[in-house]
Amino acid sequence: MGRGDKKTKKGKRTIGSFGVSRNRTKIKARLKRVASKKPSVAASAAEPKPKKVAARKKAEA
Repeated sequence: MGRGDKKTKKGKRTIGSFGVSRNRTKIKARLKRVASKKPSVAASAAEPKPKKVAARKKAEA
């Protein structure tokens, strides 16, 4: 069960084929999700969020 095995993901990657253990539609969907998230990460990095300051408790008299 390694690179030459057609039934494993590692074997399918080596051979360059797709099937049950390496589904093309799932791979494409994952790549599409990652590509759609990248611009939002870059936009948030451009404008840093202001830091929240914790409210201090008043001393009881």
